[in-house]
Amino acid sequence: MPRLANSTSLLQRLRPKRIGRRLALGFGALVVLMLVALWYATAPIAVALKATEQFATGDMQRLLRVQALSLQTEGVGSALVRLLNAPRANRVAEYADVDERNRRIDGIIESLANDLHDPQQEETLRRLQESRAIYADAFLATVDQVEAGDLKAASNALNAQVNPALKTMLTESNTLLQRERERIERQLDDAQIRFHRIGNLAALSSLIAIIAAAILAWRTTKSVVTPLARLESAARTIAQGDYQTKVLATGTQEVDRVGAALNTMAEAVSLREREIVRLAYEDALTGLPNRTALLNPPRPANDVPAANTLVLIDLARLKAVNETLGYSTGDSLIKELAGRVANVFQTAAHDGLIGAAPVVARLSGGTLVGHFNAVNRAAVEVLYDRLDAATVQAVQCGGHSVDLGFTCGFADSGDGTSVTAVNTLLRNAEVAMHTAKRSATAHAWHSEVQEAARLSHLNLVSDLRQAVAASQLQMWLQPKFSLVTGKAVGAEALVRWQHPTRGFVSPAEFVPFAEQTGYITLVTDWMLREALRTLQAWEPKQPQLSIAVNVSTRDLQDAGFAQRVHELLVSHKVSPERLRLEITESGLMDDPQRSVALLQVLRGIGVGLSIDDFGTGYSSLAYLQKLPVSELKIDRSFVENVDALAGTQKLVHAMIEMGHGMDLVVTAEGIETQAERDVLARLGCDVMQGYFGSRPLHGEALQAWFEALQ
Repeated sequence: MPRLANSTSLLQRLRPKRIGRRLALGFGALVVLMLVALWYATAPIAVALKATEQFATGDMQRLLRVQALSLQTEGVGSALVRLLNAPRANRVAEYADVDERNRRIDGIIESLANDLHDPQQEETLRRLQESRAIYADAFLATVDQVEAGDLKAASNALNAQVNPALKTMLTESNTLLQRERERIERQLDDAQIRFHRIGNLAALSSLIAIIAAAILAWRTTKSVVTPLARLESAARTIAQGDYQTKVLATGTQEVDRVGAALNTMAEAVSLREREIVRLAYEDALTGLPNRTALLNPPRPANDVPAANTLVLIDLARLKAVNETLGYSTGDSLIKELAGRVANVFQTAAHDGLIGAAPVVARLSGGTLVGHFNAVNRAAVEVLYDRLDAATVQAVQCGGHSVDLGFTCGFADSGDGTSVTAVNTLLRNAEVAMHTAKRSATAHAWHSEVQEAARLSHLNLVSDLRQAVAASQLQMWLQPKFSLVTGKAVGAEALVRWQHPTRGFVSPAEFVPFAEQTGYITLVTDWMLREALRTLQAWEPKQPQLSIAVNVSTRDLQDAGFAQRVHELLVSHKVSPERLRLEITESGLMDDPQRSVALLQVLRGIGVGLSIDDFGTGYSSLAYLQKLPVSELKIDRSFVENVDALAGTQKLVHAMIEMGHGMDLVVTAEGIETQAERDVLARLGCDVMQGYFGSRPLHGEALQAWFEALQ
């Protein structure tokens, strides 16, 4: 066994390492085998051909000469008989024939003497030569008697001497002929046996060559195909995602190079795949899991701990920080908040306040989410206190101290034990967070009341488009009066919704959600059409009256809004100055550059512009003086009880003076008493609007008011 193993190892070492050399060696060996088989087949054939040639040129010629000797011997006897019986005049021709035959016999005997190598044949030829000598002497004696004219003596000599000698010659020549025939027959038998042997040898050598060639081809093919099959198997393994199994060395240089390339490729693909998975499930800024990891964790579901509570944490004032200090500062705040929140959750899990392995992820912007298991809401409140305490310390960013204020929305499964889908908890937490923002509280829990309100608002928004198309909306007008003359100068258009099943729906209920979804533009367009239709109807009797329509932030961000207003004015044939558009300060400040550009276009058309709810926004006076507006409306919060508040009177007076200083008409909103009206008139206010002058009017009441105008 060791000797066999050593032999195998030696063969493996001697085997070429390259496929090209193996193929060359294999094909070369096949050619050698074919040449050897051809030599084994052609060598006996050459011998047989040589024997056949010898038979054709030697043995067969000798047989023919022996046969010719017998024929010539027989012919001599006949020629002698004709000589004896021929007249003297014809004897010359007969002599010539006999002499010719004798010469032929002598020539044949001489050639046979040089060509026979068989002792028996040589002995027979010797006797034939002796008989020929006797025949020659008898023939001469007979010829002499014929020439002497003694035909009787010649005939006796012929019968007594010549014919016995010829007979002996014929017997010996026939013996030679018979033996030559027997020898040729033996040679033919030997040649046939030899040809059979040659055929068998050729077949055997061909079979051996074929078997050897097949074995060699199989070995060569196996030495090439087997490594390639390993490469194919390795490639399939890599394609199935197994990057750890390596391609082993096969001892073939080309295959080993490809195998090494496959190993390198598998390692590179594995690294890239891990990086792709990391990027797919990890937030690039904070290193926390992202939304995908939260909703579709990369690990199997049975490895994920059960969680029944989710908190949504939204960083406050991130937009203001980005706009004021830059996005890098905002990113720093997000990273800091993420680190502190993650530490709070890890500590809470370690202390047993919440379940093990909580998930802290970043959704987008400054919004983080914590998904964990909580025993009850009291524990979650403790967790919130820790979050609040962890974010008390401000963050130093580029020389600025920025606090980490945030708003939280909590959602759980309700009973504290069951597990709710992450999508549901996330949705509920977002509803709770927006509830907290609207109520100006730091955090809020999701409740069924919020869910019902949210669904109700969603249904309202869905019905709003149909409401616009079916004229379920109503335009109410609240008159505006001059504080100098007491006459009506116009009205403000207010939208109302009479739902077919819900009845009256307050604008405060559906307008904010319409602004969020973008449906508010439908409402604005409808109000503009109704206002212009009303102004068109008022034109014959009250051409000086104007109607003001409120414009939302969405409208200010719509590049085509001014063009639509212009087209409506042209189609209704209404003078542009009779239409006023009211814009809030907060709406202007969402995108000042775009808003101012739009207002410039509207002012160029001739439409009057008003700043609504002045004093409640965050805009600077330096910025407001650049706006192309013609009216300033003081908010109700400054008008209420102004007659009893000296400080408020000073503030309102400053607003009025400022408006007049910018050549603006100043209107006071929400005047409900005579005292409020008198104070505003004394302070120099131009126009009043409120219940004291008139409540919002619609239908017959509006028509009656209009008819009563002088």
